[in-house]
Amino acid sequence: MVRLNPDVDIVLDILKAVMEAQPLSSFTKSLHHQYIERGGLSKKQLEGLYNKAQKVKTIPANKLATLEAIILRKHSKQKSELPPNTPLYEKDESVAKMIEKILSRYPEHKRVLFLKAKYDNNELFSSTETGDLERFYKLLK
Repeated sequence: MVRLNPDVDIVLDILKAVMEAQPLSSFTKSLHHQYIERGGLSKKQLEGLYNKAQKVKTIPANKLATLEAIILRKHSKQKSELPPNTPLYEKDESVAKMIEKILSRYPEHKRVLFLKAKYDNNELFSSTETGDLERFYKLLK
């Protein structure tokens, strides 16, 4: 973070003021330690500090406004919504109609019975199996 005047550190000033007002707060102690160690805080941590600092009456309003501006400038992560679940395999209704018509005429047709079992188990048809089924259907007409 590039600061215009490195001698002025609003976040550290607010951290120290909150620690003076609430010396037993472990939250502000951990934020202070993290700020000293890492040199910055996350957006959520700054929001927590801002909420704590609003309760302290000795902190000037201009420092709170500057902290709020720092928070607004930080990037916020947003997760996109998950896409709706779609089935892996969708049954082709035209295949079902062809199988029904063929089996209504020839109920013992072994190849078509095999294809019907495969269709009922949601298995994919190869191009040769689809071609066989269409050929049998054309022979009916």
